[in-house]
Amino acid sequence: MKRFLRFLRCLPPALALLVLSPVALAHKPSDSYLTLAAQAGSSGQFSLRWDIALRDLDYALQLDANNDGELTWGEVRQRSSAITQYAQSRLSLGVPEQPCTWQDLQPLALDKHSDGTYAVLQATLQCSGLQDQLPVRYSALFDVDPTHRGLVQWSPGGAANAAAVTARVFASGSAQQNLALAAPSAWETVRQYIAEGTWHIWIGFDHILFLLALLLPAVLVRRSGFSESTLHTTGASRFSEVFKDVLKVVTAFTIAHSITLSLAALQIISLPSRWVESAIAASVVLAAVNNLRQSGGGGGPGQARWVMAFVFGLIHGFGFASVLADLGLPQQALVLALIAFNVGVELGQLAIVAAFLPFAYTLRNTRFYQLGLLKTGSVVIALLAAYWFVQRAFDV
Repeated sequence: MKRFLRFLRCLPPALALLVLSPVALAHKPSDSYLTLAAQAGSSGQFSLRWDIALRDLDYALQLDANNDGELTWGEVRQRSSAITQYAQSRLSLGVPEQPCTWQDLQPLALDKHSDGTYAVLQATLQCSGLQDQLPVRYSALFDVDPTHRGLVQWSPGGAANAAAVTARVFASGSAQQNLALAAPSAWETVRQYIAEGTWHIWIGFDHILFLLALLLPAVLVRRSGFSESTLHTTGASRFSEVFKDVLKVVTAFTIAHSITLSLAALQIISLPSRWVESAIAASVVLAAVNNLRQSGGGGGPGQARWVMAFVFGLIHGFGFASVLADLGLPQQALVLALIAFNVGVELGQLAIVAAFLPFAYTLRNTRFYQLGLLKTGSVVIALLAAYWFVQRAFDV
């Protein structure tokens, strides 16, 4: 353990952070799914369906009675009352003075999602004292997983009116929100999905590491001749050359993932989530290994890294689409929401590039960058992504 800590102190801070965080970031994030809809022809009544992952409930309630690592229906059924009470205590709707009451609560059921089995609660909510908004306070699982999110599909126009469906995300920093009882405006839809696209790229470490693996060599060019005692690369002489190279990479990645994001979100093409997530991890490995194969070189237009960005960007687009599917697409503004989410992804991506590129260009001629960040960084990225690949591909 002491040797490992000494190793971390020798790494740049960003790389040490990556070494410490593979487990939490390797799998699909912890999400629950709520569907809320105003009941047509009734005043203050809403239908609720809430899907919560059994693995998350196990963390919170210790459902695995015999501690064998496997949850059975018998173990879940024995704790169904505890699960229901936990859910009701962590989701409060309505004004504080007159909270909504749970009615017609259905027996606990199970449903399969792409990432495992979920407990399903269904009920009717009776609310009073509402004006033009439905206040919601969500606090499930934040105490055991601060990164947990509640993904809400909200239909103020009634369960049968798919055109009015909008999406909301409840997180530890946005645990209390007001759901408008009127249909959202086009601007509200754009703002919401841009924010979600930006946030996703910032919390998607596999996407970030793929992008960084492609950007790391951008500020370097291979030496025309070198001895064994010198570095194989030198810093690019002009920032304009670096900018053009990065522009090619970013543009290729953007075009590619926009294509598959659109095809998948519109349900024209559908791929299994496990395949997609495994392929994304593999793409990160290959991008990092390519940096090492080039002996730390690889900057400059001749390396055609934009081709790699385009090919693997097609795969990453399917990963973005799975997030968009979780959020839900409002049918009355489907294309608008799709475009806004993609714009958000690009804004998040450009923010990363804008923060990284001046830093990398400034340090491009130092051993710290060429050995510490490029070579060591590529090794760390490859190892992390390989770890993720094994977890995702073999469900370890």
